[in-house]
Amino acid sequence: MSELQEKLKLLPDKPGVYIMLDRDGNVIYVGKARVLKNRVRQYFHSSLKTEKVAAMVANISDFYYIITKSEIDALSLENNLIKKYKPKYNILLKDDKTYPYIKVSVSEKYPAFTVSRKLRKGSKYFGPYMGGVRVRDVLEIVNMAFGVRTCQTSIGEKAKKPCLNYHIHRCAAPCAHLIGAEEYGERVKTAMRFLDGEEGDVERLLKEKMRAFAEAEEFELALDCRNKLEMLSKISLKRITALNRDINADVIAYVSNKLYSAVNILITRRGIMQGASTFAVENASSDEEALTSFIAQYYANHQIPDELIVQEFCESALIEEFFRHSYAKSVSVLSPKQGVRRQLLDMAENNASEYLEKAIDKIKHKEDMTVNACRHLQEVLGLSRYPRRMECYDISNISGVDKVGSMVVFIDGEADRSQYRRFRIRTVEGANDFASLQEVLRRRLSKLGTEEEEHFPRPDLVIIDGGKGQLSAVKEIFDGAEIAGIDLISLAKREEEVFTAAGEEGVLLDRRDYGLKMLQRIRDEAHRFAITFFRSIHSKRSLTSVLAEIPGVGKIKRRALIEKFGTIDRIMRATPEQLAQVDGIGEGLAAVIRKYFEEEL
Repeated sequence: MSELQEKLKLLPDKPGVYIMLDRDGNVIYVGKARVLKNRVRQYFHSSLKTEKVAAMVANISDFYYIITKSEIDALSLENNLIKKYKPKYNILLKDDKTYPYIKVSVSEKYPAFTVSRKLRKGSKYFGPYMGGVRVRDVLEIVNMAFGVRTCQTSIGEKAKKPCLNYHIHRCAAPCAHLIGAEEYGERVKTAMRFLDGEEGDVERLLKEKMRAFAEAEEFELALDCRNKLEMLSKISLKRITALNRDINADVIAYVSNKLYSAVNILITRRGIMQGASTFAVENASSDEEALTSFIAQYYANHQIPDELIVQEFCESALIEEFFRHSYAKSVSVLSPKQGVRRQLLDMAENNASEYLEKAIDKIKHKEDMTVNACRHLQEVLGLSRYPRRMECYDISNISGVDKVGSMVVFIDGEADRSQYRRFRIRTVEGANDFASLQEVLRRRLSKLGTEEEEHFPRPDLVIIDGGKGQLSAVKEIFDGAEIAGIDLISLAKREEEVFTAAGEEGVLLDRRDYGLKMLQRIRDEAHRFAITFFRSIHSKRSLTSVLAEIPGVGKIKRRALIEKFGTIDRIMRATPEQLAQVDGIGEGLAAVIRKYFEEEL
């Protein structure tokens, strides 16, 4: 601690980011500061610490800092470092659900309307859709009322055959050149006005179509129109009458009991309440810093509104500048005292408080199943360090064919799917799981100490799916590469016995032990991930070999069929008309393919 005290004296009075480390060198907290000297010293000198802050400070063995030009730059850097290191004491939106939007590809000559969960430049987005309104239902309303396309079909100079949507009056078939760009563009504009909140035209169009279908005795289509009108009514009921229809606002409320916290977000678009989302979060900072950090993380993956309605303690000016600096977006950050916006903020606060009150037991249970389970494993297995980053490996094959390996990663006891990796076994002949594991670990460990280690960070614990034999095979690779500082264990499935590289005898944990349950979760996840990869490779290879037997179906046509249908079952069930729509197939070859499957399979 004396070394820390000396470092505290040298802190500059400039803005920047500070990074806290534990005794194993793991990043446990990242924070931004307007004045580094004042903010960092508060952690060590203030006697008014929350339980969470006190727990973090007790684990700090070292820290370093990065000076930035401004507090805005510090906030941007803090956000990037949190994504990179995933510190245990920072707010992390690990369980964040990304709600769907309707995407309009406005950069195309004939824009398509599709569902998307990711926001990218070059398209216009409407949503998000939540709170009982299904995005597919809204898309069907657009499709039925305006006849715009909802497919990804490329539209070129050569006309294609109209698909089923054209024949059931749901698409004007621009791909078949049955509508001009100007007329189609007018449909797109009207459809986008509906998505912006103008429901009148849609209601009129659907009623007209319903009557026309009923008169033509197309009762299924008429019933479909009626169902869409009911959904339209449901959307209209969500309108907030006192809120300006031109306002797109997110209402964000943060509540804390000084140990756990919750954030509730109410989303309104064009005066319509789209729904709400609540997050249970943990933090080791002040409420205002925690909320600012949450907002910076959240809007990295969500549509940025015109307005943010927040509590008074929010760092409003900083957040406005952050959006201008990072996204070139002007956002008004308001803390209303009265009116409909204040009512919405009160609603969000009540939602967050209720969620926090009900979620505390769930949060504690989650801690037992994750972080506390990691600590328990370190103690009961005699691990050399806290197993913050765990990697588990498994092999999958059938009789030595299409051998694959999987690596899954858990951080602080929770899956981090962005860091999963798959391996195709290159050097092993036949069904030799020991040699396959050795190849996978040799390739994985070769990343350590290289530039690639940034993308393949050093694990604290490596877990092998198997018994002593598999563990010994992998240990040979560790010893040969002179790898130290990484614990190595295996989990044998029959008795759920844990073997360590340090001991001869296995360890049997109680079946109810949270540490064992966590090992089982990561082992089962590695197995699932390996099996999924194996099936993907095996089915594609099998599909290619079957198609190769059909006269006239060469490599290019095989690839086109696979891209269109994906599996052999779908190709077998396809009609000649559906097969003929594939590039390069045509009616004659479609008949040959259909006949082959009818006679041969």
